Amino acid sequence: MRKTLQFIAAAAMLVAATSMTASAGDKLRIGVEGAYPPFSWKEPDGTLMGFDVDIANALCAKMGRECELVEQDWDGIIPALLARKYDAIIASMSITEERKKRVDFTQKYYNTPAKFVAAEGTSLDFNPGGLKGALVGVQRGTTHQCYMEKIFPDAELKLYGTQEEVFLDLSAGRIDAQISDSTQALEGFLTQDAGKGFAFAGGDQFDLECYGEGAGIAIRKGEDDLREAFNMAIKAIREDGTYKEINEKYFDFDIYGAPPGS
Repeated sequence: MRKTLQFIAAAAMLVAATSMTASAGDKLRIGVEGAYPPFSWKEPDGTLMGFDVDIANALCAKMGRECELVEQDWDGIIPALLARKYDAIIASMSITEERKKRVDFTQKYYNTPAKFVAAEGTSLDFNPGGLKGALVGVQRGTTHQCYMEKIFPDAELKLYGTQEEVFLDLSAGRIDAQISDSTQALEGFLTQDAGKGFAFAGGDQFDLECYGEGAGIAIRKGEDDLREAFNMAIKAIREDGTYKEINEKYFDFDIYGAPPGS
C-alpha cells in the first residue's frame, strides 16, 4: 500500500513538473543521432529506431508530451541544442564534467563500459600507455577520443563522423582496433557478419574524467523544470516496467547498470 501511495505521489509530482515546462499540446523536440545502432539508427524509409528512440518516446508519453524526434550529426549535437533546434538530447551522451560546462544533465538512464575491438588473437598491447604506433578508430568528439588522447597518447588516432564508419574501416582492415561503448560494439558489430574474426580486447576501459557517470539526457542550462520532469519520468518508467520492456527488446541484461564480463 505504501509503495502504491508513493507511486501515485511521484506521478502527481511528474505531472506538476511537466506542466511548468510547457503548455498542454506543446511538442517536446528531442535530438537523436540516428547512426549508432542498437541505440539509434534509421530505416530505409527514414524511420528512426533504437533503444534511445524508444526511451525518448516512453519518457515523452510519461510526461504527457507529444514528442518530435530531430536527427542530428554527432559533431553538431550540442551546438544544435544551444541554438534551440530541439529541447533535449537523448543520444547515449555520457555525463562528463567537460560537457557540464555547456549543458545540464538528468540522472543517468544507462551505463555500460567502453571496450576495444580488434582482430581475434591480436598482439596489440591494450595496457595504459600501450598501442604505440597502432592505428585506432574513434568517433570524433566522443568520450572515447578523450580517453585515447589521455591514456594512450602514443596511439595513432583516426577520427570518424559516425561509429558505423569506424566499424566499416575495422572490418576492411584499414585500422588496427577501435574503441566504443561495449554494448554498441557487441550488438552493432561483433554479432553481425562484418564482425566475424573480431573480438573484444583489453577488458573494460574506464576513466571518470573522460567517461563520466553514465549516459544522461542533455538540456540547456537553467531549464531546471524540464530536467526534473525528465528525472521523474526516468524513475517512473523504471518502476512501472516500461524501461524493462524496452531494455529486453534490445539486450539480455539490465543496461541501467554494467553488463556482465565479455
